[in-house]
Amino acid sequence: MIDLRILVLGTGGTIAGAAGSATGGTYRAGGLALAAMLEQLAALGLDAQLVPQEIARIGSQDIGWPQWQALHAACAAAMDDPAITGIIITHGTDTAEETAFLLDLTLPTTKPVVLVGAMRPADAVGADGMRNFANAVKVASDRQATGRGVLLVMGDAVLAARDARKAATSAIDAFRGFPRGPIARVTPARIDWFAPPHRQEEPAHYAFPDSLPRVAILAAGAGMDEQPVEALLGIGCKGMVLAGMGQGNAPACVLGALARAAAAGVPVVRSTRVDEGIVDRNVEVDDDALGLVAARALGPAKARVLLMVLLANGITDASRLQAAFDGG
Repeated sequence: MIDLRILVLGTGGTIAGAAGSATGGTYRAGGLALAAMLEQLAALGLDAQLVPQEIARIGSQDIGWPQWQALHAACAAAMDDPAITGIIITHGTDTAEETAFLLDLTLPTTKPVVLVGAMRPADAVGADGMRNFANAVKVASDRQATGRGVLLVMGDAVLAARDARKAATSAIDAFRGFPRGPIARVTPARIDWFAPPHRQEEPAHYAFPDSLPRVAILAAGAGMDEQPVEALLGIGCKGMVLAGMGQGNAPACVLGALARAAAAGVPVVRSTRVDEGIVDRNVEVDDDALGLVAARALGPAKARVLLMVLLANGITDASRLQAAFDGG
């Protein structure tokens, strides 16, 4: 039997949350230390040796550059360590899609990397964390998980990082995948993949940067004017993502201000505030004329992550930016 040794990187979140009441509505994210959480999980008899490394004990709304640096460094080291067969990251759900996508863009696909969280704290009635974690171990232990990029495991579903998004505030099945749905279904006893791995032995798409540029998300609303665009330029934004109406639209005055920003060397990506759908190029907005980039299937949060990584890697030309958003 293969000796499975999985690095578990803890960042806190609801999966490590403590409510103090099984039926209460409030809790403290990250209240449970990673070692204590793994001690509880030991009773499940999981078929892998878990190696804990605590990165943070915070809610994922506070995840940022220091934690991303530490996570990437730990994952990169584990990729090079022949004793480690897979990586699990425990993470709050609010920004799990952003962390997963950043790592997906900047890590090779040689070992499974799985993010896992929970929608209910560990001491709440009906807590989902233990099952989600057992499922994450099942995925990280499966050799077919290699070559798929970073994965997110929640609610018995396995989602690719590029597809995953949080679509509900509190439901157990809060995560959805778009444009693909789940790429596998998993229980602690079984995993069923729906397609073969598609990124076998791929290097990282982009180098992990020394820092990330300031990129803001601008939410479009009826009756707004161009002043928010000017304000974002005034605080030194190096890029902008429009969370637009419908197919990434906005009032004409706002689109004009965004076009001026793009012409001045501040790339602008049009995404949508709609829950799901493709933002196509040159459909409702003349991207060619305005110098804008269409986010395609990426929502505003992941569009921001990709734009930051691209800019940090020196990619600023609109055509190259569009190719990256097209998935190329």
